[in-house]
Amino acid sequence: MTEIDLLVLSPHLDDAALSCGGLIAQRTRLGQRVRVLTIFAGDEPAEPPSPLAANLARWWGLAPGSVMRARRAEDRAAGEVLGADVEQWNELEAPYRRDPRDGRLLYTTLAALFRRVDPAEEAFVATLGERFASLPEPLEVLAPLGVGGHVDHQLVRQAATSRWGLALRHYEEFPYAAWKRLAVWRVTRPRRRWRTETAPLAEEDLTMRCRAIARYRSQLEPMFGGEAPMERRVRRYVRRVGGERFWIRQPEGVKR
Repeated sequence: MTEIDLLVLSPHLDDAALSCGGLIAQRTRLGQRVRVLTIFAGDEPAEPPSPLAANLARWWGLAPGSVMRARRAEDRAAGEVLGADVEQWNELEAPYRRDPRDGRLLYTTLAALFRRVDPAEEAFVATLGERFASLPEPLEVLAPLGVGGHVDHQLVRQAATSRWGLALRHYEEFPYAAWKRLAVWRVTRPRRRWRTETAPLAEEDLTMRCRAIARYRSQLEPMFGGEAPMERRVRRYVRRVGGERFWIRQPEGVKR
């Protein structure tokens, strides 16, 4: 099997392009093989199981029962722009997951998506970690940092940490990192346990990131108000950070 130079773990069908699409474009332009693995890409129920699920379909302008199919197609189109391999797993997004013991929906409100992970998902973290362990070993792995606190991002970070530990590099989730004041600060405490690396982006790589994000047509209006506002916000944040910033957790006792 061809060696994977960079594996990017994307909780949802857009997180990788949104947050580190410039680095992905840069690496593939230089001839590296990059794989974007989207975890929560499984088909939703034909009938929305909650008002939250129904609202998501409405906000995105997609018919209930076709949401994830449409979004997977958007994800593949974004991967083509970036030159990356795309792999999509069939795990369900948070609004569709149930407690395996009693069948209750675990996350029924928008606010619930950005709180602590339901204790019923403890076994699910272990299952994800086992699936990660079965993957071909890449040279480098990027995982979400957890900026914004979405439960799906928390789960992927936990499972990835159980598999790769301190070898992981974490990407700041955009647009949460730009939207929420102190959002990055909250997930990198204590600061002495982290170091950062910033990847400068060539104009062509930044352009490819914006083009890839634009392939997620269902997300542009609700998230940014359109393609032009999206590009302005992406470029503004990249200027502020100096590129795309990544976080590496340090062993205990290491002084920065």
